[in-house]
Amino acid sequence: MVFIADSADVADAARLGEGTKIWHLAQVREDAVLGANCIVGRGAYIGTGVQAGDNCKVQNYALVYEPARLGHGVFIGPAVVLTNDTYPRAVSPDGSLKSADDWTPVGVDIGDGASIGARAVCVAPVTIGAWATVAAGSVVTRDVPDFALVAGVPAKRIGWVGRAGQRLVQDPADPAVWVCPATGARYREDAGILQEIGHETRGEQQ
Repeated sequence: MVFIADSADVADAARLGEGTKIWHLAQVREDAVLGANCIVGRGAYIGTGVQAGDNCKVQNYALVYEPARLGHGVFIGPAVVLTNDTYPRAVSPDGSLKSADDWTPVGVDIGDGASIGARAVCVAPVTIGAWATVAAGSVVTRDVPDFALVAGVPAKRIGWVGRAGQRLVQDPADPAVWVCPATGARYREDAGILQEIGHETRGEQQ
């Protein structure tokens, strides 16, 4: 069963998966597709044609502009902004008001399990890898690898995180191996790429 708060604005052409909840004052535009068991918080905006997988959380007042694509289990923190205009202008060089036909939207792609912290801004076009974490208040201007922890303005990688979201620690016996303190899962780093040992990394998009 889908839940839509009375004050939410959900387009008739939007598609919502089973168990998805749209809370007060949120807006979901036409042709947006949200998977099962998603949560869209108070005042959040989901743009036209945005795609999100199952079990995504879009927290209060986040702005997810089209053509963003979110994998399964993506967390979008409060007041996050996913942009869609490389060269933003309200007017053309002659001073006339721009219309929807005067620019080409570009999106933010976010892999399965990734988290975007509160008030972070992802400047499209950019890809956030699977299970990566963007620290609160960061500005992402370049692609983020799977499992990377990035922070700052502009955001830079400051470490690695596992599926549990906790920062990984190096194995003293092998500096190329990283260990999750929460689960004990092990990861191997090679040329700036981190992969789970014994598992295939999932970075696919919806």
